Amino acid sequence: MWQPVNQSGNISQRIVSQVEELLSNEQLRPGDRLPSEREMAQLLGASRPSLREAVRVLQAQGRLVVKHGQGVFVAEPKSAQALRSALGSAEISINELFAMREVLEVPAAGWAAEHIAPEHIGQLTEVLDELDAAFDDDPEDFERLARLDAGFHLLIADIAENRFLHQTSHVLHEMLMSGMQTTLLIPGRREKSKVQHLRIIDALRDRDAAGARRAARVHIRSAHRAALDRIAAERTNPDGPSAVA
Repeated sequence: MWQPVNQSGNISQRIVSQVEELLSNEQLRPGDRLPSEREMAQLLGASRPSLREAVRVLQAQGRLVVKHGQGVFVAEPKSAQALRSALGSAEISINELFAMREVLEVPAAGWAAEHIAPEHIGQLTEVLDELDAAFDDDPEDFERLARLDAGFHLLIADIAENRFLHQTSHVLHEMLMSGMQTTLLIPGRREKSKVQHLRIIDALRDRDAAGARRAARVHIRSAHRAALDRIAAERTNPDGPSAVA
């Protein structure tokens, strides 16, 4: 992906141009972490000062974000930042969040069925295998379980090839995961969710857009009911775990 830059002229600007090209053709996507400074300098055949200057330019443009101690990341588009800011400042109920999941993820499943490729089926199956392994390794690792579960649905949004859907879905799932536990911990929910996920995959594999939409709707409504049941149970046991998503 990375190519050595021409050593004539403004080296830092050539680095900026290469990053911009990778962003425009989506080889770099929001949230991606760039290689370390040392590795980047080697890949580009550039000095570290030139690389740092290029990063400063891209950071000023809002293209990159420097997270101290973590590295350099591709920034979110301003539309996603604005959406997160607006939603974060509002009181949004669990019913509203699941309603938006249905609005976004049901059509996404149908679009994904139209763009599905064999490698996508392999990726989705791999995520479910990782989810099973994570549950067996440590069923109390709420964050990991929720991240993998969300990853399945976000991958479908990516396959749908709609950039607005991609951005909005990521923000929505971040909100669902923030301060909430996964419904997979509810007795019997893990098995039911797995069956529902597999039905979505089957419909996608068959390129059955209507079937994929139907399977996604069933899954979301089932997860919504489980979340509401858990919240109701917690109200009678305030010392129990926090609300789920």
